[in-house]
Amino acid sequence: MTDPSTVMTDPTTGGRDGFPHLVRAEWTKFRTVRGWVAGMTLAVVLVVALGLLSAAGSHASCGMGGVETACTLTTGPGGEAVSDRFFFVHRRLDGDGSITVRVDSMTGQIRLPDTVPGVRRVVAGVVPWAKAGIMVKDGVREGASYAAVMVTARHGVRMQHDFTEDVAGRSGGVSPGSPRWLRLTRSGGTLTGYESVDGRRWTVVGTARPAHLPAAVEAGMFVASPGDLTVSRGDLGGASVQVRFTEATAVFDQVRVEGRAGGTWSHDDVGVAYEADGRTPHHPGRFTESGGAFAITGVGDVAPSVDGVRIESTLSGLVVGLVAVIVVAVLFVSAEHRRGLFRTTLLAAPRRGRAFAAKALVVGAVAFAAGLAAALTVPLGARVLRANGNAVLPVSTFTELRVVAGVAALTAAVAVLALACGALVRRGATAVAAVAGLVVVPHILATASVLPPEVARWLLRLTPAAGFAVQQSVPEYAQVLGYYSPQGGYYPLPPLAGLAVLCGYAALAAVLAAVRIRKGDA
Repeated sequence: MTDPSTVMTDPTTGGRDGFPHLVRAEWTKFRTVRGWVAGMTLAVVLVVALGLLSAAGSHASCGMGGVETACTLTTGPGGEAVSDRFFFVHRRLDGDGSITVRVDSMTGQIRLPDTVPGVRRVVAGVVPWAKAGIMVKDGVREGASYAAVMVTARHGVRMQHDFTEDVAGRSGGVSPGSPRWLRLTRSGGTLTGYESVDGRRWTVVGTARPAHLPAAVEAGMFVASPGDLTVSRGDLGGASVQVRFTEATAVFDQVRVEGRAGGTWSHDDVGVAYEADGRTPHHPGRFTESGGAFAITGVGDVAPSVDGVRIESTLSGLVVGLVAVIVVAVLFVSAEHRRGLFRTTLLAAPRRGRAFAAKALVVGAVAFAAGLAAALTVPLGARVLRANGNAVLPVSTFTELRVVAGVAALTAAVAVLALACGALVRRGATAVAAVAGLVVVPHILATASVLPPEVARWLLRLTPAAGFAVQQSVPEYAQVLGYYSPQGGYYPLPPLAGLAVLCGYAALAAVLAAVRIRKGDA
């Protein structure tokens, strides 16, 4: 290993304390000490190797008709993964027009775990996001663009379009003796949803401009009922998640279609799954009509899907790689303190704050480059996962770039925090343990099903481990009931907000270290 004392700045050089000169000097120190370069290289290798090894070991297949195939996802107009299963009673609508209905009632059933083997246990009820309403859709293909206004079991009237967009209405859901009127009108590319309690006075719920609606669309009534989610907590704070079958039935009457409506009412069980024979529908929907009233039963959901493998799963080695970065960043300053060389650096650069700033800039830039190289495992690992039959949740190019750049920024911020702690504590082992305890340990505890979700969320809000939020690629959706917890890979802060918390800690530590150095306590 090269001795750092051999790469000190030359006090006789003109402009020796100029900041660019200091940065060059610190960079020369770093690159000539083979142990530091090897440490950063090791961090990259650990992240990439562990990520690709994890991806290579993950295999999945989905069977249909006795044939195993790669798992696939339905995608919406924006390219995101979606769930698009519902029962649809519809007719063609050309150009502008409207559809008006009254939702008279909504009932349903939920299957609970069997208490007697082989005996189905079903209870009456509807899940909070059971939906019944009217929809305008680009045909009946799964993932096709649409707009809909609906009543829900527990979330009132909503207007949704293209799966990710959701607007709340003013009134509550339908209940016995309290039906809800709904109306959806189309004018060009704009659809407007209305609600009413009496069919005379109407209130706008929202407007939408779906991405791909042709002139001729399918307009009609639909019902969907997502699975019933139950989370069971273990003694150590872990969780077991179960999703059980449900279905909902809604009664529609006072149905009126205005505009150029063609043909008679037809029906489709959109997105229906099939049994192993590939022909028999699994939990099919259905409908009946009597005297202009429709009773429609549906299962499934019309919403974004969060079921699948996420691209950040390829970053399983990030925590281990960060430990290597922390060690190198601490040694970058503590090695000089241990040998009494940092005073020599300050003699060569009398402006003490600048000397430390140059050191922080170098270690931050090197760590950023290392993090950027390590984060390339994200696109590479995702490709391996797909080749192994896994259904990887698609994300936009911007999101993927944000994850990659965010991991690089996370690595740089951790390196600066470690450098500052090393300058403050002066003892390498103590500084490494302190930074790991602030960054790595809270993240492990919060995501390893060790702590209750509430405690885990607070850890990821208040500690530097909040920075790990920058790797989250799939957001929480208010209209999708899911297990949104750190154990499930969901962070309590948005990606950039979490990174800002980490950067705040790093900046504070750097300021304290600079103040101590300026006071001559070096």
